Amino acid sequence: MSDAVAVVVVTHNSAAALEALTASLIPQLRADDELVIVDNASTDDTVMLARGLGERARVIEAGANPGFAAGCRLGVEATCAPLLFLVNPDTVLSAGALERLRAVAGSHPDWAAWQPAVMLPDGRINTAGGVVHYLGVGWAGQCGRDASALPSVPYEAAFASGAALVVRREDWRALDGLRDDYFLYGEDLDLGLRLWLAGRRVGVEPRARVIHDYAFDKGAQKWYLLERNRWRTLLATYPLALLALLAPALAAAELAILALAARDGWLGAKLRAQLATVTGLPRTLARRRAVQGTRRIGAAAFAAHLSGELDNPNVTLPRPLAIVSSVSWRLMRLLLR
Repeated sequence: MSDAVAVVVVTHNSAAALEALTASLIPQLRADDELVIVDNASTDDTVMLARGLGERARVIEAGANPGFAAGCRLGVEATCAPLLFLVNPDTVLSAGALERLRAVAGSHPDWAAWQPAVMLPDGRINTAGGVVHYLGVGWAGQCGRDASALPSVPYEAAFASGAALVVRREDWRALDGLRDDYFLYGEDLDLGLRLWLAGRRVGVEPRARVIHDYAFDKGAQKWYLLERNRWRTLLATYPLALLALLAPALAAAELAILALAARDGWLGAKLRAQLATVTGLPRTLARRRAVQGTRRIGAAAFAAHLSGELDNPNVTLPRPLAIVSSVSWRLMRLLLR
């Protein structure tokens, strides 16, 4: 079976970063690999720079900004290689990264998706595999830790980061890839949980490295998308037995998040997210039926990929609440068994 890779880069006003990415990427491409750059209505020189790459890159202009996932879908549809590599324009591949990622397809045939170790420019970890709290909050695992914390061999994670994500085309097709109605944020988490639900696996190849120029933006629009998409994922992917057990915790968390949003100035964004969740419920429930139709594992096995610890570097709990969260999750998992 071919291990050719279709690289998809979605850009939006990415001129300042694109040259560094392509300079690190193109020398690592094989003759049978593909490179597609999908531009989401940039107003800078992104398209000109992309077209300057010549025949090695195909450039698709979306004509609007439909979001990251929609851009990825356009790129995937324009390619045919069996491995898809979705990579952000503000990344740089370390030497040999693409070949190591390619090799995972053969060494881990049960992995449907995987990522490299995504590093910060200063050498610390950006994400070493996504972590998902049982309330549906996801984050970049080991963010900010020293590179020495990385294992030396491949391992599994709840989800692989969309900053540098490899997916088998057959699994992308089977589960309908990234959700284009998420626009931004959480679509990689959603895909990871759907893969686990369908009996597939997700992992990290830490010996492949990608440097990501990352900073967490706490703007109100981001909080809106994070909260709206969190609920879309929860309601679609979580097995019914798990949702039933979590109902009191989810209700309590909503009150706590409202208080946090009011304190930090994004209450309006949280309320809009709640409204979007309610008005979009019929569509979400229709999607739930499709997603649960792919389910190959039980609620307890699915819950094993969720965390009771909220060690998100951007959201912290007071220690008493953190203890309650952890103990509650252990009890719920025992009940699921």
